Amino acid sequence: MQSFDVEFTTDGMLFDPDQLEDLVSGLDATDLILVSHGWNNDIREATDLYDELLGNVQRLLDLRANPQAPATLRGLDGRTFVACRVFWPSKKFADKDLIPGSGAASATAANDAVLERVLDILAEDPTRLGDTVKSPARDEKVASAKALVPQLASDPDARAAYVDLLRSLVDADDSVDDDGAAAFFSADAQDLFAALDGPVSAPGAETIGGGAAIGGGPGDRSFDTGGAAGVLDRLDGVIAAARRLANLTTYLQMKSRAGTVGANGLGPVIRRVRAEHRDVRVHLVGHSFGGRLVTAAAHALEDNTAQVTLTLLQAAFSHNGLSGDFGGGKAGAFREVLTDRRASGPIIITHTKNDKAVGIAYPLASRIAFQNASALGDRNDPYGGMGRNGAQRTNEALGNDTELAAAGHDYGFAPGKVYNLLADAFIADHGAVRGVQVAYAILSAASAV
Repeated sequence: MQSFDVEFTTDGMLFDPDQLEDLVSGLDATDLILVSHGWNNDIREATDLYDELLGNVQRLLDLRANPQAPATLRGLDGRTFVACRVFWPSKKFADKDLIPGSGAASATAANDAVLERVLDILAEDPTRLGDTVKSPARDEKVASAKALVPQLASDPDARAAYVDLLRSLVDADDSVDDDGAAAFFSADAQDLFAALDGPVSAPGAETIGGGAAIGGGPGDRSFDTGGAAGVLDRLDGVIAAARRLANLTTYLQMKSRAGTVGANGLGPVIRRVRAEHRDVRVHLVGHSFGGRLVTAAAHALEDNTAQVTLTLLQAAFSHNGLSGDFGGGKAGAFREVLTDRRASGPIIITHTKNDKAVGIAYPLASRIAFQNASALGDRNDPYGGMGRNGAQRTNEALGNDTELAAAGHDYGFAPGKVYNLLADAFIADHGAVRGVQVAYAILSAASAV
């Protein structure tokens, strides 16, 4: 499959405008797949994701001429596909930075080490994917935060100063507060520490008939949800709370950046492509925070934009994002994607309780919003992640009973509808979104427009 690249800066500007010109002038296809990585990527990892996922898409397309191929694939015969790979300056952030080792003997040392590592990540300011610089101002703030750590347990003033320093590292998001994170900017520092100083858990993997958790499927890596309770982060105390606050700061920074790149960068790219190629079908695919990026891009399109599909793979944004009313008559940040048909084709969303990376942020958001529970972040919680629960409180969403299935399944996707694809059987963790089952779901959505 022919592919093009577009690379964006932190403010959503094209790093090299010639890339857009190459895309516009070189596009000779009926269908354009625009795919975005999320956080936890460097250049190599993002490229590996694209190579494997798009490679599986191409392998399925190669089957179209076979009379024994699924009807969905045969229906795509005669259509030509081109890919555009999106690169944007997200941060490298691994599971070990979210959840330190849980061994009792080393828990304190592990927590201390992860806190220092996460603060170091906050000091970094990626200007390109894989190209990180440090600004003196950010360095100074992070150094001050590190210096406060030994005093946090005994000094309320140190805790207040620590929170103020973290808040200064990220802009307050002025969009709809559909994930409960606004409390990070407004709550009293002592309340924030108190809310985050205990173990954080979320529901475990879905079960069938009360039995064992659904497995990852043949060939998938093994995984550990922490047992039936789904415990994600077992540590407690002030330093554990300090680490969670630092994690939450990084989450908010990436949330804001993904939205900016989508709205200011990729959205205008799509509009330019459509101005030159009016009939090309556009298929937006985003993983992790890339899911928020492509949703923001769709949100930036004109009303009634025809032949646009949206695929969210373990998306790292609020499960209220497409909601018409998630409480008090408030709509999700991207509600107009549906109501104004800015993505008029089907919207498909993979979600699984196996996803620790998405699962960790939303129990934190619920905690700082002072929800009174210990296991939070599932579909019944006011706040949860799209990649954990799918789209919630969204009338267009056809429940949570559809499953991500093996290639060949007849999904029957329809334009204007939202499909939450329970992916426990095939997606074993946050990054396991490259398989042929995912590629087939993308093409099934494409076949509906």
